Amino acid sequence: MTSPTKPLHILIVEDDFASRSLLVSYFENEGYQVSETDHGESLIQRVLDERIDLVLLDINLPGKDGLSLTRELRAHSKVGIILVTSKGDEIDRIVGLELGADDYVTKPFTPRELLVRAKNLLWRVTDHADNQQSQGDDLIHFEGWVLDCSRRLLEQPAGGSERLPEGEFKLLNALISRRGQVLSRDQLMDAIHDREWTPNDRSVDVLVGRLRKKLNDSPLDPHFILTAHGAGYMFAGEIG
Repeated sequence: MTSPTKPLHILIVEDDFASRSLLVSYFENEGYQVSETDHGESLIQRVLDERIDLVLLDINLPGKDGLSLTRELRAHSKVGIILVTSKGDEIDRIVGLELGADDYVTKPFTPRELLVRAKNLLWRVTDHADNQQSQGDDLIHFEGWVLDCSRRLLEQPAGGSERLPEGEFKLLNALISRRGQVLSRDQLMDAIHDREWTPNDRSVDVLVGRLRKKLNDSPLDPHFILTAHGAGYMFAGEIG
């Protein structure tokens, strides 16, 4: 757990010295504890040992790349992950989300933009969310499932739970909050990212596929998340 008086800990994984130094300086000035590295070796162990809250991870690293590291991190840790990608890395961005990254930012970006994303993600992955878990309004029940919004936990009817990555949680919450209403990809992208996006971004489709798997929802005959061809998606489960 992160102590309320202890600065949140960010690890910057970036092989470009100038870019890394700029981000380290910027986040330290904002009051965060910042560590840095130019490679991904022993990244999992470092995240666990140093109690990292958020990893800013460049996709194009020498040796083991950011996508491989994302897969490994998510298999061992719930740490927040923001991928740093290049303009031409649309497929990598989608794969990164599929592997469990919470968000991504595309170069070139301003440190301020990255700070806003980091703050939003850190708010959800640290104790602030846990302190709100007793609020009944944060629990959404649907057909035996429970979505705990304060902790981003999806609880299964048969027991067991899984903490959803940021994108999956925002998408599911947006669909549930407008049950029975078809939401376009534009609307869902706004709900997920709160940013400008390109019309050919297929992140929504990737996240829907991941959510259907977790909800045991067959893509051929879905029960919870229905596809309105050419229009978007709709949540059809019974709430309450």
